[in-house]
Amino acid sequence: MNTNDLTSGNILKQLVFFSAPIVLTNLLQVSYQFIDSIWVGNLLGSSGLGAVAVSSTVIFTVLSFIIGINNTTLTILSQQKGKDDEQGLQNYLNAFVVLLFVLGIIVGIIGYTSSRWTLELLGTPSTMIEEAEQYLQINFIGIIFLLGYNFIGSVLRSLGDSVTPIKFVTLAVILNAILDPILISTLSLGINGAAWATVLSQAAAFFYGLYLVIKRKLVPFSTPKLPSFEEISVIVKLGIPSGLQMMVIAAGVMAIMSVVTSHGEAVVAGFGAAQRLDSIIMLPAMALGTAVNSMAGQNIGANQWDRVHKITLYGFIINLLIMVLIAVVVVIFARYGIQLFIGDDRAVSFGTEYLVIIAFFYPFLGINFILNGVVRATGAMMQVLVLNIISFWVLRYPLTYLFSHQFGERGIAYGMGASFVISSIIAYLYYKYGKWDELKVFNEKTTEKGS
Repeated sequence: MNTNDLTSGNILKQLVFFSAPIVLTNLLQVSYQFIDSIWVGNLLGSSGLGAVAVSSTVIFTVLSFIIGINNTTLTILSQQKGKDDEQGLQNYLNAFVVLLFVLGIIVGIIGYTSSRWTLELLGTPSTMIEEAEQYLQINFIGIIFLLGYNFIGSVLRSLGDSVTPIKFVTLAVILNAILDPILISTLSLGINGAAWATVLSQAAAFFYGLYLVIKRKLVPFSTPKLPSFEEISVIVKLGIPSGLQMMVIAAGVMAIMSVVTSHGEAVVAGFGAAQRLDSIIMLPAMALGTAVNSMAGQNIGANQWDRVHKITLYGFIINLLIMVLIAVVVVIFARYGIQLFIGDDRAVSFGTEYLVIIAFFYPFLGINFILNGVVRATGAMMQVLVLNIISFWVLRYPLTYLFSHQFGERGIAYGMGASFVISSIIAYLYYKYGKWDELKVFNEKTTEKGS
């Protein structure tokens, strides 16, 4: 396998060069959604854009559990890589392939058949429910491709390769940008064209990714076989709390949105614009979280704890430098960024004020990503789930609610920022004094039996 060993060498250099491609890959993913929204909005109008927005929310919510299981590849496979256990790596990779394929097919069938019921349950406006159902059903037909290319990317990153995923994600972005106008307008397929453009782009990314890893022997794929009960139990044991983490986050975001909506349309619009910028601003911190997860996982597998703690330290330093720099840029250009999305003066004013206040709290949110990434690398998924529950439901939502009532609409930013600081302190205290470094993902016999 031509993958990178992260258990030796200069940690700072590895962290920078390993996380940089992840930032680019995540940026491409964001641009994918951005370009898709531009074409749909311009060619199909607000109704079509709304249908896509509602459907995308359903897809993410339905897939959150499977995405959570997929995320455990970073922990399990990176530890196997660190152990230098080729057979164990191949066995767990096979188990992931089989499990995710089966779950993908099941979710695809259930999602397709229950699309209208789900949309009605969400209160989707009658004017867009037909379009939303069509878009949703086509996406569920191709759901295996979405899971597939994301899975390949996660596997490669767990083995120390963060560059190759850029290639097939770039293909998906370019192909989707080309197919959208052709299928939507030229072939007059409307919302169905947008859905097929998404599915075909994801299918191309999946097959190209598969081609790359097989041709270059980047991953030890083998003919699929039934995994052992022990392999499945390890994956599910880590995957269930990992999936619940995503559900907790999604629910927490919706709860915070309920606080925002209580302040009127202008605040909602300004907050929405600010959140779009947030999704880009936080990419470096999120990438660092993914990078330290993979790097720490390999070193935990190799039992090199000194390097694990150095990875955490360097992650802190890089996060501080990057996020403070970003904060300064945000303060200077916040108004111009908000105006890219909305023109209403009241909304622009709130969005600008929100960004300026929250900007200098970004490093604390980055600390959470890094500490959670390191702790997650040991397999402490339940502990990270608890930390996320505290972060969103004990801190972020209550503080946002209380501060917004105390200080008005600007209290939303105060509450969010305060929760970032407190949750980062709690995460650090757990990192410092918790027993996360004593956890064992595998039984010794599991790695020795090679079956």
